[in-house]
Parts: sequence; C-alpha cells; structure tokens
Amino acid sequence: MLLAACGGGQPAADKEAAAASARIPVEAAVASRAPIAASYSGTGTLEAQGETDVVSKTSGVLLKLYVEEGMRVQKGQLLAQLDDAGARASVAQSLAQMRKAEATYARAERAIKQQLIPRAEYDQDKYDLETQRAAYEGAKLQLAYTRIEAPISGVISRRMVKIGNLIQPNQALFHIVDMEPLQVTLNVPERELGTLKAGQPVKLAVDALPGEAFPGSVARIAPVVDASSGTFRVTCEFRDDTHALKPGMFGRVDVVYDQRRDALVIPRAALIEEDGETAVFVVERGAPPKPAAPAKGKPGEAVAAETKPPAAPVLVAKRRAVKIGYADGSRVEIREGLAPGDRVITIGRNAVRDGTEVQVLENAQ
Repeated sequence: MLLAACGGGQPAADKEAAAASARIPVEAAVASRAPIAASYSGTGTLEAQGETDVVSKTSGVLLKLYVEEGMRVQKGQLLAQLDDAGARASVAQSLAQMRKAEATYARAERAIKQQLIPRAEYDQDKYDLETQRAAYEGAKLQLAYTRIEAPISGVISRRMVKIGNLIQPNQALFHIVDMEPLQVTLNVPERELGTLKAGQPVKLAVDALPGEAFPGSVARIAPVVDASSGTFRVTCEFRDDTHALKPGMFGRVDVVYDQRRDALVIPRAALIEEDGETAVFVVERGAPPKPAAPAKGKPGEAVAAETKPPAAPVLVAKRRAVKIGYADGSRVEIREGLAPGDRVITIGRNAVRDGTEVQVLENAQ
C-alpha cells in the first residue's frame, strides 16, 4: 500500500511564520542584585581656596626674578628683588643717627643724676632717641620691602612685570593661586538638607578631562537656606596630586550620601511613567500555541505522521507597577514589583502594551 504525504501542514506553518513576524522586537535586561549608591548631583566651577596679587610696598627698579608662571611657591618665598641701594643707605644713615642719640641720652642720664641739666633737656634727649630708633626700624622695613615675597603658598598664575621695570608702590607683580585644595560650591535644593553632611565623599567629573573622576569631600554646609532661591550652599573640596584640575574648570559633582550593597537594580531605560505611576514591562511566557489539526488523506490512503519540532514559546509583555528607590547613573533600584531574574524591556517599551507578543532580540541581556 502506498503512503501519501500530507500537504495540509503548509498552511499551519504559514500561520506560525505570520504570527512570529507580527511580534514586536524588543531588547530586555535582567533584574539582578548589585550595590547602588544614593547621591545628589550638581554642577559648578572649580575655584581656588585663596588667590591674591603680589604687590610692591615700595618703589625701585626690578633687578631679579626668581620665579615664572606655573611654578609652585611657599609662603614667604623670595619671588623678586628690587634695587635696594637707596634703602641700604637709609638704613646706614638711620643707624648712625640712632647711635648718636644713644650717646647723647647716656650723657643726659649721668647729668640728670648729678642735677647738672634741667629735666626738660633730659626728656628731650630721651624722646630724640626713641625717634631715631623708630626711624631706624622704618628704614630696615623699607629695605625688607625691596624683597618681594609670596604672601601665600600656591602657584604663580601670572607675571605682570619684567626685569628693568620701575616698580611703584601698590603695583602688582605676580598673581598667586592657592590650589590646595580646589573648591566647588553647589546651590542645593532645601529638600536635600537632611541628606548631606560635612565629610561625605564626593566625585568630580570635569568637561575638560572626560572619563576621569576626582575624589573629594563635603567641606562645609551653609547653616541657612536662601529664601529667594530655596537653596543652601554646599562647599566641596578636591585635592589633586596630579595637578590636572585647574581653577575655572566646569564640572559635575556627585555627593554620595548612602549606599545599599544588595539592591535589586535594573536599567533606568526600562522605566515608564503613566498617570503618575511608575511601571515596567516584564517579558513573560504566554499561552502555548494550539497544536495544528491532524492532516486528512483521501479515503483508502494511509497518512504519514508529520514530525515537527516543538513550537517556540510565545513571549508577551506584562505591565507591572514598581516602587523605585535609589538611582545611580543609568541604573535604578526596585524596592517593590520585581524579583531577581525578571527580564524587563529596555528598548521597544513604547511600542508594546500589556499582553503584546514580543520577540527578544538575541543581543538582549
């Protein structure tokens, strides 16, 4: 007896192919346990803790320069030298006049004890000595002013003079910036007042140095809230041993104020906001496809059993409301609504509805 192959399976295969092509392609990520930190992010400009112009306190020709722009200096370090010949001559003259006044006063002391001079003459000699001593100290001070010294420790950011220039009193010669540490001041909304504290660790990322993060800490928090803006000032400090950070750089500061070591996290891209509710679409198995009807042959003919591989499980998108916790960059913590291992749709979530059949792309997590 001849066995006839059944031709009735082709329409069923076509239906399965059509159904598969109608499924929405999506990408998904697996909810997993991982540490996550709670932080506040703000932007600001790096500023030096201290900066000042180095000004001359006397006049004179600039004879020597000991530093250049970019050099680090310590407080009291010699930066430049003015012509001190006139100042030294004034010191010598004042010293001679003071010595003369000392000798005159010594004679007056002996004479007053013997009542050889009036009291008024003795007092005048005493005052003359004090005047000459003050003049001598003043002359020494003017000599010291010819040495231009650093008033603070820092980096020479600018030199404004050249050797041979005639320097006048109060003229600026250098600009020094104290970059240890550098500071960023954040204007933080008052709702964050209870979460931020002095000493908390922070990280800084600057536009000029992409991919690098610089650690720091919260130095101080303003005790009052600005009523006009509803913010309070938070000052963060950064010590950069590499000296890559410069005053004036703009960057983002992340203040980490709490951390959970075993949080359930998913990509932030999986979240949807609808009607004031936060939700995600979870990939679940749908109802198994119905088996195809058995093929029928002609009367009197035997029908061969068609061997087919089992149909792939149908996957559907199921909407679940979730409660979120901390957010850290591209990740978010899920406090309620998901379990470890759940797959959430990250790409294509706007194209599906509750119960939509989906096809998870192979490069999905």
